[in-house]
Order: sequence, then structure tokens, then C-alpha cells
Amino acid sequence: MKKILLLTSLLFSYTFTNAQEEVKEEKGTLSGNLTANNQFFLRDDKIGANTELYTRYLSGTESWLNLNYGYKGFNFNARFDVFNNSNLFNPSQAYSNSGVGFWQITKDIDNINITAGYFYEQFATGTIFRAFEDRNLGLDYAVQGVRVKYKVTDNLSLKAFTGKQKFRFGLREPILKGFNAEYTWNIKDLKIESGASIFNRTMDAHSMELVVNTINNQPAGEQFYPKYNLYVSNLYSSFIYKKFRLYAEVAHKTPEAIKNTVKENGPLELKDGNVYYVSATYSTKGLGINAQYKRIERFPVRTSPNEITLDGVMNYLPSITRQNTYRLLARYNAVVQELGEHSFQADLVYTYKSPKKLKTQVNLNYSKVISLQNVLLFEEIYADVSKEFSKKFKVILGLQNIQYNQRVYESKPDYYPFVHALTPFGEFNYKITKTKTIRTEWQYLKTKQDQGSFINVLVEYSIAPHWSFAAGDMVNIDPVRFDKTIAAEKLHYYQFFAAYTEKATRFTLSFVKQLAGVNCTGGVCRVEPAFSGIRFTCSTSF
Repeated sequence: MKKILLLTSLLFSYTFTNAQEEVKEEKGTLSGNLTANNQFFLRDDKIGANTELYTRYLSGTESWLNLNYGYKGFNFNARFDVFNNSNLFNPSQAYSNSGVGFWQITKDIDNINITAGYFYEQFATGTIFRAFEDRNLGLDYAVQGVRVKYKVTDNLSLKAFTGKQKFRFGLREPILKGFNAEYTWNIKDLKIESGASIFNRTMDAHSMELVVNTINNQPAGEQFYPKYNLYVSNLYSSFIYKKFRLYAEVAHKTPEAIKNTVKENGPLELKDGNVYYVSATYSTKGLGINAQYKRIERFPVRTSPNEITLDGVMNYLPSITRQNTYRLLARYNAVVQELGEHSFQADLVYTYKSPKKLKTQVNLNYSKVISLQNVLLFEEIYADVSKEFSKKFKVILGLQNIQYNQRVYESKPDYYPFVHALTPFGEFNYKITKTKTIRTEWQYLKTKQDQGSFINVLVEYSIAPHWSFAAGDMVNIDPVRFDKTIAAEKLHYYQFFAAYTEKATRFTLSFVKQLAGVNCTGGVCRVEPAFSGIRFTCSTSF
């Protein structure tokens, strides 16, 4: 018996030693990143920055630590999230919690990729399904479950998943399932990429109970039998021929209970929905042309009809209007109307290089959004010219004309008039030395509606590769006050900014006063209150 125990002990020792040597030979790889945002709220009653964050909590923090570890074909990912008096999810309220906000295990087996845990995914443009994250707006629509991707051939790929949608540190109860197939044809100079998807949501008993209670409280003529299952499908194709590309997509959703938000205290209604989208692009040397059209009719896709605004969203319907970056040009944004809209955008870019290789570029854009009842919601006419006068000096001059339905996009009372705004703007860049650059920008927004006219001026000074400084002021030079909670006087919205970068680490410190209105990031928009305070951020990767 002792000999057997001794032999077993020696065998275990030999096996363990060899295992250690194998581990040493096949080391894993660890990488990660950290993002931390800190805000200090400074009350300003004049601009309406006086929620409980300014009167009670005074500061807030959000932080994400992401770790990735790869070993023997496996990849492990985990993210720890911290929210302390954060206003990220609701700009008017504080939220505090912490924990593991994301974890994932993936493995490639020949042509198959398997994922368990949380994952992000998208079918085609995301019209029928998109699981994504946008930290700037406090959105994390990850799915927790299982996903399989299978590359059948070089031309055919399949993917399928099932799971539940993430909600902060928990899960929404409805079950989600999806399948997508894509195939590619190559016919001489013509390339065709086509696909089809189907997505299913099955509501849980508690969510259905809330829907039934709402329906039972409606008048008899507005009552109906709700459905547990929602099915959303699409067909899409890209046609690529030399310098021309055409994309078309059609999507349909089966009838489900949706809230009629067009009416005040609107009822739930049993309705189906459709989306039609087409875009065409032509590009050649010095010239690029793009046109897009989208028609949306009753197409909210959420975990349940009980969710509103950006809660429980399972698809992606960005506005196809231009995404502006200058502070005043981005003042009015067209939030997509998921119950119904026609939208159109055309964009032209012309580039010319002089014999001295100095570039001149012209950008023209027109976009328009109307309701299905042909009521104008948004219209933008935009033009700018960018010219390099030398390798050191560059100028941008432009003009924007906006028409904006504030009652629809910001749910303002009926006495708020339609906004008409004209905004000329300019930017000047001068490279002082190889490492030092100064940039100035200005905009003048002229309107007699909303809060009246504004001027914004910004000066930025950069010292590569470490430092960047900026200072600016947006002044309400000709104030109008339909909102009586804002002081009837000229208001200044200052901003001061400093950043320091050291390799993969970046620190920023800023003082900001932000005007109330629509804030958009990556095509996703939400209405936010005014902000006044100090922001400190840190980001690094390793």
C-alpha cells in the first residue's frame, strides 16, 4: 500500500512539474484599459443648473476597468464598473453602485467562434437589432447569453444568439433570440453582399402583466389582446461596382403593443412597423457624393412596451442628418422619430490640390426630416470651404441654415415657435513650430426663437506630444426667454480645458457651462438639462 502511495505521489509530482513547465512555455497575454470621469457640480440658477446634484451631492464619479486575458485560444474579458453619485444614466438624478458590469469568454474552434457571457452584436445596419455601448450617454445594451458565429465558406457566414439584455448590474427579463446569414457574390467588376436576419423577443410574465393592466385601464374601444412574442426581420444588399456603391434594406416587425407618444397620455396600440432605407455613394479622385433616404413607420424595438425613451432599446435608428462638431452648429439635432418620419440627406465633397500640394476642400450638405403627415420637423443647409494657404496655415469658413421643430424634438409646449437659425462659422489653424499649434474657432448663431442668438469663440494651443489647452465663451448676446426658469439676461457659457498625454495615458481637466438641449453622440441623442461644473478625466491602456 505504501509503495502504491509513493508511486502515486511521484507520478503526481512529475505531472505537476511538467504542467508548470508547459504553462511557462505557453504564457498568456494580459491587456486592459481604465477610464475614470469625475464631475464637480457648481450650482448656477441663471442657466437652470440647480437639480439635486447641485444642491445635495455636489460631485459624481464613473469608472470602468477593463481586463483581457488570452491563453491557448481562449479569450477572457471582464470589466469592473463604479458609479458614485453619477448623473450618467439620468442627468437630473444621482446613481450609485459598483460591480462586474461585463464578462465574456470566447473561443475559436476551426471556423466557429463561440462566446459565453456578455457580448455586443449587430445585424446589418442595426435597424432590427444592435447590442452596443455608448458611455458618453450612459448606454450599455450588451446581451448576456451565448453567441455562435460560423464561417461556412469564404462567401457564406452565419451567426446566432440567445440571452437577455443587460440593465446596469442586472438583466431585463424578456428573452432575446436572433439569427443572421450573409453571402457574397463576385461577378467580374460587380460585388454583391446580401443578408437576411430575424430577431425575436419573448416577454416575461411580469412585463406582460404590466402591459395587460395598462390595456385594461383604456376605454373599451382601445383594448386588445397583447402578444408575448415580437418578430423583427430584414433583407439587405450592397452592390459595389467600381466607384459606385448602392445599399438597400427593408425591415418589418410583427404587431405588438406600442405606446402612441404623439398623443398626450397616448394609449397602447397593437401595431406592426416597417423601415425602408437606401443609400448611394460615388467616389473618384477629388469627388465624393453620398445620398441617403429612410422611411420609418412605427418601429420601436424594446425589451417591452413598458420601456420609454432610451430604456430597453434593442435596435439602432440614428438620424441620417449631418453630425456637427462645432458647439453652436450642434445646438439643434434631429432626434429620430421611431413612430414615423421621412428623412433624406445628400452630401458632396470636392477636393483640389494645387501644384504645391496645398489642399482646398468644399463640403455641401442638405438634409430634411418630415413626419408621415408631411409636417416639417427638421431641415439643414450646410456649406464649408477648407483651404491650406501654406503648410503652416489653414482656414475653414462655412454657413449653416437650420429649421427645427422644438415642440417635437424637445417636447416643448405648443407656444414654443418653430426655430429658424442661421450660423456662419470659421476656424483658423496655424502651426507655429513642429510641435506647437494654435487653433481658433468662432460661430454666430442668429435666431429669434428658443433662447435667442449666441456667439461662441474658442482658442486652443497644443504642444506636442504632451500638452493641450483651450479657453472659450459662448454668450447669449440677444436673449429670448420662452423658458421662464432661465434668467432674462445675457448669459455666458464658459469653457476652460487642459489635457496632458504621456504615452497611453491621458488626463483632462475642464470647467464647463453647458446649455440645456439635445446632446448627441454617435447618432444617439437625448435631451439633457444645463450643466455647470468641473470635469476631470483619466484614461490609460496597458
